[in-house]
Amino acid sequence: MPTRAVVARARKVRFLVMDVDGVLTDGRMILSDRGDEMKSFHTHDGIGLALARRAGIRTAMVTGESSPIAKTRGAKLGVDSVVLGARRKGEVVEALCAEHNVPVDAVAFIGDDLLDIPAMQRVGLAVTVADAPAAVKAVAHHVTRARGGHGAVRELVELVLTSQRAWRTTVDAYVREHGGR
Repeated sequence: MPTRAVVARARKVRFLVMDVDGVLTDGRMILSDRGDEMKSFHTHDGIGLALARRAGIRTAMVTGESSPIAKTRGAKLGVDSVVLGARRKGEVVEALCAEHNVPVDAVAFIGDDLLDIPAMQRVGLAVTVADAPAAVKAVAHHVTRARGGHGAVRELVELVLTSQRAWRTTVDAYVREHGGR
């Protein structure tokens, strides 16, 4: 359950930036016998990002890896920016804020490991996943119930949109557009 302070921070969010491995995936890196890398993404997170976009929230994926899988997934989901090979994620978040003309206090960042801490320390709403290390949880304003790769981003989107009193109308519009009522 989010605290009042977290809800107040979530009300300001206009830009959602997320790590990939350990957040959108469960953090495992699967390699084929030919060395091809594979990752598993949860469909709930994809729908969460579609809901965020529908509500006018920009999105970005930031990963320390240079794998093209994140680029492919980001393109499929309509993510505004995908940054590969990001070792200094705090600086990357600041650059994305400048690029998208969004103040850092209007940014939610969700990460899961040590390299995410500098980004988490700069944003208005710092979130981590349930299976993150204690050092990362200590920096976060909020810890999701879901583990990385198991709908944590969807959970964050619901928190933000609920805090902004936009969840129900956004979901209703999404359902109507995609074959509902």
